[in-house]
Amino acid sequence: MDKEIRVRPVQELTIRKKDEENRTVVGGYVNKFEQMSEDLGWFREKVRKGAFERSLKDQPVLAFWNHNSDMVLGNTENRTLRVWEDDVGLQFELELPDTSAGRDAMTLIERGDVKGVSFGFRTLKEEWDESDKNNPIRTLVDVELYEVSPTPMPAYTQSSVSARSVLEKHQSETEAKQKQHEEMRLIAAKCRSMQLKLMEMEEKRT
Repeated sequence: MDKEIRVRPVQELTIRKKDEENRTVVGGYVNKFEQMSEDLGWFREKVRKGAFERSLKDQPVLAFWNHNSDMVLGNTENRTLRVWEDDVGLQFELELPDTSAGRDAMTLIERGDVKGVSFGFRTLKEEWDESDKNNPIRTLVDVELYEVSPTPMPAYTQSSVSARSVLEKHQSETEAKQKQHEEMRLIAAKCRSMQLKLMEMEEKRT
């Protein structure tokens, strides 16, 4: 699965001064577990508790300004960015740098112009609920988390892989599994038929 990006509004995006060095820290929830997304056009989506746990242990996460990898705001490796799971969801704290991007981010967040945070990820395990064919639901079970980015577009959920392609991939995999199951069923039926014929031939001999 290719990299995907989700943008979420943060209801309580906090900003504070950290210490005597007057460093500025912003924080909030990147995502809340089991909270249903808006309609992505072809399905809705939620994140299961623990989906980020393995990734947070295995690899660093970067903070960018509005998805721009040229404007790095923090990194979990040097703890200018902290990302962790609690019982509610995925939470972050970001120490903004004294750079043009960092100062822009601080000003726009303080003014309330920026209220959203995005996260970039790759899906490793997912589950689908298609009990309602008109409203399939995708649950992210295990993901690789790459980035966390403050963004001025909280109402819009975007993806470098379109929502339709995600659903099409799932449908293709489902069809492949159904085809494989049908092939196995036919093979089993043929084996059973041959077994019965052999039993009949054995009975005629006796």
